[in-house]
Amino acid sequence: MYYIYVDPALLGVSLEFFAFPGYTQLSNTVQCLANIQSLRGTPPPVRIGGTTQDRATYNASEPLPARFTVSDPTQAPTTLTYGPSFFTLASQLPGNVTIGLNRQLNNEANTLSAAQQAVSAMPNLFAIELGNEPEFYASGSPIIPAGQSWSPTTDAASQQKWHQDLRNTIGKSIGQGAVYLQPPTWGTAELIPKIPNAISSIFSFSGHSYPQSACGGASTNLQTLQSHTGIISYTSQYKVEATAAHNAGKHYFLAETNSATCGGGGISPTFGAALWIMDYSLQAVLNGVERLYFHQGTIANCAYCWWGQNIVDGPYYGAAFLSQAIGTDGHSVAMLDSGTDSTVIYGIFSSSGLPLRVLIINTAFFNGTGTRSSVTVPLTNIQNTIPVTAQRLTAPAATSVVPTGGTSPITLAGRTFTPACTSSGTQVVENVSVISGSANVTVAASEALLVFIRP
Repeated sequence: MYYIYVDPALLGVSLEFFAFPGYTQLSNTVQCLANIQSLRGTPPPVRIGGTTQDRATYNASEPLPARFTVSDPTQAPTTLTYGPSFFTLASQLPGNVTIGLNRQLNNEANTLSAAQQAVSAMPNLFAIELGNEPEFYASGSPIIPAGQSWSPTTDAASQQKWHQDLRNTIGKSIGQGAVYLQPPTWGTAELIPKIPNAISSIFSFSGHSYPQSACGGASTNLQTLQSHTGIISYTSQYKVEATAAHNAGKHYFLAETNSATCGGGGISPTFGAALWIMDYSLQAVLNGVERLYFHQGTIANCAYCWWGQNIVDGPYYGAAFLSQAIGTDGHSVAMLDSGTDSTVIYGIFSSSGLPLRVLIINTAFFNGTGTRSSVTVPLTNIQNTIPVTAQRLTAPAATSVVPTGGTSPITLAGRTFTPACTSSGTQVVENVSVISGSANVTVAASEALLVFIRP
C-alpha cells in the first residue's frame, strides 16, 4: 500500500483576474471559503490570475480595484487597469494568495511596480506568476522578440530574465514558474533545464489542466469525466512535471484546473463533477501535485464555478466532502482499490499511520433513468470496540444540478448548502454494523460514502 502526504491546503480556488473584485462582493464567498477552512483547519489557498492577467496594466493612481468595460456581462474584458486597492482586497483573504501578473504586454517595469505593491500590501502573499499560459501568446504579442518566433526556448529565456528581475526588485524568491497548459512540449520538466540562472529566484512551478474542452462548441461527456480509470490515466501525466519540480527543490501545483476549458460546458455544474473533484484531486496527489486551484471565471458565465450569485453549485459538494474526508487530522492518503473498475476506495491515515476514514466513490454512471445499480464494499480489520459510522453524498443522478436560488437535489449527510453557503437540514449519520472486525457498506452508482472507522 502506497501512502502519500496530503497538504493541509490541498484544495484551493483560482479566481479569474478581472473577476476577483466581484467575487469579494458576493455574499457567499466568505462563507464558502470558511466552510473548507473549518473542515481542514487551514484556509483554502487562492490564486488570482488567468487570461485577463495578461490584459491588465497596473496604475498606482487608480482608485478602483479594477477598471474595465464590457458590453456583455458574460464576457471578459479585452483590456483593464487595476490599482493598489486590488491588493488590499487580496490581503483580506484568509489563506495564502498567489497573484498572476502581466508578461505578455512586455511592460516589465509596470509588472515589477505591481509586484512591489503586492509585497507591501499583502502579508498573505504566497507566490507571483509572470504571465498566464504563454504557449498561447499570439504572434503579435509584445513579449515576442522582434524577428523571433515564440517557442518553449524563447519563452524560457523570457521567464529566466523576468524571474531574476523579480527577485532582484523585491528581495525574495517568490516567483511561480512555467504556468503552462500543454506539457510536455510546454511544461515544467521542459522548462527547468533551460533556466539554470533563475532556479534560485523561483519558489514554485505550476501547470494548468482541464480534462475536457468546451471551447468553440466542443462536446463534453460527463460519464467520461467521472470515470475512475479515465481519471487515473489522465492524472498520470502529472508525475513527470511534479518530479522535475521536486528534484529542483521546488513545489509543484496545479494553479488552474477544472473539468473543461472555456467555462466548463454542460458537465461542469453537475453532481458527477462533484464526484470527479474528489477522485481527481486524490489521484493528482498520488502523482506528486501538492495543491489544486479550481478555477472560477466570469461570475455571470461560469458553469464550473463552485459558487456564484445566489447559488452554491454541485461541484462544491465534492470539495466539501473531500475536505471532510481528509479532515484536520488526515496526514496521508492511500488508494485501496484496484484502479480497474468504477469502485474507488481511499484510506485516510493519521500522522502515526492509524486509519481514520475510508472514502468510497461509486463512479458508475447513473443518469436518473432505469435501475440504479450499487456496489457492496467489504471493510476488514476494524477494531470492534470503536463505533463505526458513515455519511453519504448523494443526488438523484450524476446529471443533477442545483437550481439558482432553489433547493439543492444534492445532499451531504442529508444536508444541503443554501445560496448563502450555510448548511441546512438535519444531518443523517448511518451506523455501520461490525462483526468480528468486518463490515459491508453499500454505495449506489454515482454516489459516495465516507466511513468513519476511528472517532
